[in-house]
Amino acid sequence: MDTAASVKDDDSQAIDRDRARRRREMARSAGNVRSRLGTSDRQHSTFELERQHLFADTRINAAFAVPLLVLIVTAISVIWLNPFFLGAWLIVTLCTHLLMVVTCHSYERAPSDQKARIYWRRRFTLGDLLYGCSWAVFFLLPRSDNAGDGFVIFHFATLLIVVAMNTMQSATLPRCLLASTLPMTLIVTASFLQQIDPIHYTLAAMAIGAQGFFFILGNQLLKNANTMLEYRAEKDHLIAELETANAMSDEARRRAEAANVAKSRFLATMSHELRTPLNAILGFSEIMKDEVLGPMKNDTYKSYSADIHGSGQHLLNLINEILDLSRIEAGRHELQEESLYLEEVVDECGSMMTVRANAKNIMLHHTLEPDMPRVWADERALRQVVLNLISNAVKFTPVGGEVHIKVGRTSDDGQYVSITDTGPGIPEDEIPTVLEAFGQGSHAIKSAEPGTGLGLSIVQALVGMHDGKFVIKSQLGVGTEAIMSLPRARVMNYSPDVVWADTESTDFDLENARSA
Repeated sequence: MDTAASVKDDDSQAIDRDRARRRREMARSAGNVRSRLGTSDRQHSTFELERQHLFADTRINAAFAVPLLVLIVTAISVIWLNPFFLGAWLIVTLCTHLLMVVTCHSYERAPSDQKARIYWRRRFTLGDLLYGCSWAVFFLLPRSDNAGDGFVIFHFATLLIVVAMNTMQSATLPRCLLASTLPMTLIVTASFLQQIDPIHYTLAAMAIGAQGFFFILGNQLLKNANTMLEYRAEKDHLIAELETANAMSDEARRRAEAANVAKSRFLATMSHELRTPLNAILGFSEIMKDEVLGPMKNDTYKSYSADIHGSGQHLLNLINEILDLSRIEAGRHELQEESLYLEEVVDECGSMMTVRANAKNIMLHHTLEPDMPRVWADERALRQVVLNLISNAVKFTPVGGEVHIKVGRTSDDGQYVSITDTGPGIPEDEIPTVLEAFGQGSHAIKSAEPGTGLGLSIVQALVGMHDGKFVIKSQLGVGTEAIMSLPRARVMNYSPDVVWADTESTDFDLENARSA
């Protein structure tokens, strides 16, 4: 048995260590990604496969744009060129373009392991070289005798358009860019330099300059593509890390929720086992303390029995509060609802707290609006709520202070109980803390007031089970107001046509007010 428990503990510790190691690795990886994203001089990766994909995708998307440009150039060139040669050039150019499109489609359909092979880049380069040479042939076609300066300008404009188009298509693969643009530029430059007119020399120089400009532009587009791909890769890596962290967080949350449910079920089930021996301790210690079976000659033993009884009562109250909260959290607390007067429950609780209030010379003031209808609620739960609130108010109110208890109607014709004390108050930032289980404010810690910090959590849970609201308002040095309200749906014989008259509330005894 002990060996099995030891093995289980070792396995649990190993799982915890492995989970902690994964969290550290995840944090380190996320930090590295953030540092790379913020570094300006980071090294660009080649991203060969991604750039090849961009190249093929661009060529496929331009599958119909290029033939359109070829047809436009052919239609205009009929003015100066022989239609036979022009038609042959048209067919050759469209065939080279079709060859590139088919090659790109084949690349996209190829398996991932084949895309990394070197022959695909060679095919792309060779295809662009053939495509560029086909355009270079256009500038070598024999012209008619009537071709003048207009044809020269048309040649130069066509060169710029085609080079710009090829730069946009092949920028991600520099070799393909040179293969598709350089043959045209060299042919046009050579043809211009064969002429003796200054305009031809000027256009030749501009053609070379345009080639250099578009090559620089292609390098910039390549740099931008690398940067985009790098950011995309880092983003995907970071998303993967965040998804891993989210999965681990969800797993930890599920484990925590399962442990919490198991704890609540355990405590709710162990109610009898915890209370039975404690009740025996309380009963026997009370018999010894009260000397029921005869006088106790030793006063020290009598004092010890009183301490045992007091400690047992404190422990029983603590166990009762823990079990109550656990039953509520486990969903095993059922409301025994009935028709009752809210002011009667408050009056009974106020009477129960009178002795404790008188011990500190604290005045309890009751204020009640008349003609309050019944409500549909659990009397025991409401009594526990009101007792906890009045007990807290009396506990933290200094000697000679006052506690005001008010029962009235809400703005939506529900009912509320307001308990206001003249204690030290609660800082605004500590109100969420005191509403949590085992939460205590700084004043309670400093003054060492007895309590477990479960009272307000139980109040909040019980009020929530009644579909009500619980609010705490406090001001340092002035006091604290705790308001518990029930919705109008729980008010008996509620009618929206009834208009309640405004009444002035005064302090009076609830019993006398009810009899009047």
